[in-house]
Amino acid sequence: MSLTLLDWRRLVAELYARVRAADDPEEGWRAWGAGRDALFVGHPDSPLDEAGRARGGLPLAPYDPALRFRARLDTDVEPARLQLPTADDGVVAMDRIGRVTLGDLGRLDVWWLGGYGGGVFLPVRDASAGTTTSGGGRYLLDTIKGADLGGDASSLVVDLNFAYHPSCTYDPRWSCPLAQEGNRLDSVVAAGEQLPPGGWY
Repeated sequence: MSLTLLDWRRLVAELYARVRAADDPEEGWRAWGAGRDALFVGHPDSPLDEAGRARGGLPLAPYDPALRFRARLDTDVEPARLQLPTADDGVVAMDRIGRVTLGDLGRLDVWWLGGYGGGVFLPVRDASAGTTTSGGGRYLLDTIKGADLGGDASSLVVDLNFAYHPSCTYDPRWSCPLAQEGNRLDSVVAAGEQLPPGGWY
């Protein structure tokens, strides 16, 4: 680990703070996309290799305001715990803390990632997985890493336009928690980060 990784995490946290502060969600999304492009192309801790950086940024689908939800966290769920082995972080525990309903798209399990302090984790795998998006799914929220769109004591802002790929999508040396059965949607979500033609590797 190095201070460049600290800088990466600080910049990500600042980027999401700007998103939460934006008066217009689409304006926040544009800032998010531009900020991620700058990080992935220019930061020393980018998961992209030189060929990936040369592409000039991350493909994003157009913004769709219908895919933004303020979703109440339904905590009336059976407890569930997952133990996920990773290459660098050992075994990471995930506890299901509830579910959110995203209109007619369906429901997604919300997880609490273990470790110091912990945080909310919300992955999603929709019917685009394996074609225009990663086969393992994408992430919507990962508050340990600063990916937090807001909410209050009983709800979360869940905006599918902010769906992004985990690091293992760009480089096989990374290992990432993938979307479980309760984090899958039957519909194609044509929003958020997309794969470039041929994928990243």
